[in-house]
Amino acid sequence: MRRLRKYLLSEPFYVLPPGFSGFLKSGKSFPLKIPIFVNELVYSSSISKTKTTLEYPVKSALFGLAVGDALGVPVEFVGRSWLKRFPVDDMRGYGTHDQPPGTWSDDSSLSFCLAESLCHGYDLSNIAEQFLAWCFGQKWTPHGEVFDVGAATLSAIERLRNRELPPHLAGGMDEGSNGNGSLMRILPLVFFIHNKPAEERYAIISDVSSMTHGHFRSVFSCFVYLEVARQLLWGKPVADAYKEGIATARQFAEDQAFNRRELSYFSRTLQGKIPEVHEDNIYSSGYVVHTLEASLWSLLTTSSYSEAVLRAVNLGEDTDTSGAVTGGLAGLAYGFDDIPADWVEQLARVEEIEYLCTAFAERICR
Repeated sequence: MRRLRKYLLSEPFYVLPPGFSGFLKSGKSFPLKIPIFVNELVYSSSISKTKTTLEYPVKSALFGLAVGDALGVPVEFVGRSWLKRFPVDDMRGYGTHDQPPGTWSDDSSLSFCLAESLCHGYDLSNIAEQFLAWCFGQKWTPHGEVFDVGAATLSAIERLRNRELPPHLAGGMDEGSNGNGSLMRILPLVFFIHNKPAEERYAIISDVSSMTHGHFRSVFSCFVYLEVARQLLWGKPVADAYKEGIATARQFAEDQAFNRRELSYFSRTLQGKIPEVHEDNIYSSGYVVHTLEASLWSLLTTSSYSEAVLRAVNLGEDTDTSGAVTGGLAGLAYGFDDIPADWVEQLARVEEIEYLCTAFAERICR
């Protein structure tokens, strides 16, 4: 059995070899003690054959996220200087995780789990069950195995599994628990909250983020991201969506008297200066603020889906998450039809993703 490879980013990742029956923690393995789950999204005849008002944007967002993720998987942890010489310009495979082309990572898996859960209403306990089914039962994995999971996410899922705390308190709340593990999966929530008041939007985002990442910085990153996504969902052009999204976030932060020291970490984003930042000063580690800035910068300095996600991936390091987080926004901005068809066709489980999009759009509109 091959040893797990541990990569030290802002949020470490554990790479799981095929067939591995447990996770290593502190050098020791432990068996899985919950039942194996299977994908259980019901292929219901009740799904309408007509398009809902959200079907196209849902499809644009979820496929945009998954394609960006898959573009980044083969070069995860690769440095920017190497990618300057050998940039990603198409869907490729193998590389870091030895996965075939079109393989998406935990970013998409957990996003799909959240979307499927929301098909049945908003219930944190059910979202937790979906996350457990992914982590320990391979639900919504591209090829039947979990090959990449963030350390903070894994720790939180262990707490969910053991029912140590309510779901919204399972995530780490210390300053060191600010990897991008909640930002990478939060996008489906925009379709549930987009018409709700700001206070309610923030409260829901906070609870869903805090299932794995409960520190203010992680929660507020998700809030800013979804405020921009919300404007894109309403049809605003990219630059306007950014300006209006951050204006809402700024005003809300002021109204709530959020800690100024914490808000200082978002100064470039909230002041509207992200498009002006030179690439050398855009970072692409697993730190949540870096991922938020990198995704907005990649979107705001390009003019199509493919340009945005390739720019994000070629920043290097946490390439799958940069690609996924950017890809979700770019999908909303430019639409499914702007995602290269051959990239979509190579995605693992493409038909099941499409069905999920239809089911999610139908049920979220009820």
